Amino acid sequence: MTPPVFLVDTADLAADTITLAGPEGHHAAAVRRIRAGETVDLADGLGLRARCTVVDTAKDHIVCRVLERVDDPAPRPRLTVVQALAKGDRGETAVEMMTEAGVDVIVPWTAERSITRWKGDRTAKSLAKWRATAREAGKQARRARLPEVTDLADRTVVADLLATADLGLVLHEDADRRLSEMTVPTGDGTGVVLVVGPEGGFSDAELDAFDRAGAVRALLGPSVLRTSTAGVAALAVLQTRTGRW
Repeated sequence: MTPPVFLVDTADLAADTITLAGPEGHHAAAVRRIRAGETVDLADGLGLRARCTVVDTAKDHIVCRVLERVDDPAPRPRLTVVQALAKGDRGETAVEMMTEAGVDVIVPWTAERSITRWKGDRTAKSLAKWRATAREAGKQARRARLPEVTDLADRTVVADLLATADLGLVLHEDADRRLSEMTVPTGDGTGVVLVVGPEGGFSDAELDAFDRAGAVRALLGPSVLRTSTAGVAALAVLQTRTGRW
């Protein structure tokens, strides 16, 4: 099994010996029960990873000696998923699974038919939950480069993202083309932007705006997936189509 990943500030990774303290240190020492002699990876979430051996432990921290440093390159093409807000905790479920599947950017989106709405103080709290979920899922997946969770977007922002993407995709059950059959860009550039709609589906105004932005409607398969699972299923297809997997 690959070593567990714990997150630290970039500046801390410059030292030859690193004390992992705070919440991450407590998690390593008290929850994961990491012991001296074990191997761990310390990462900054931006791609820099230090492979370390643990030389000392306490109840709330561990001390690590750096063996090597590796800068994980940003994968190409860049994969962005625009995720419509979902009811209950399904939004966090979508973020968790997409992070494990290797998404690079997650854009929360208030669709016209979204049942859930982020308003006022709820926006900041919900956004913080999505970002915390991405952080923890990234650690679970042993990622040194965590996905970005952007601010809440509206239809105009989503259309702009689609217009500037190398390939803009909208998952739709009435599409004529399967996602698995599409030619997907594999090099540098703005990458792929994929839009996942809400439980109630897209409105005509949204589809018109995305069509005008140059997006292509794509079909996953014969079954209709929940908004919380459609993104991760589509990511699996894109990962294999682009050679990232």
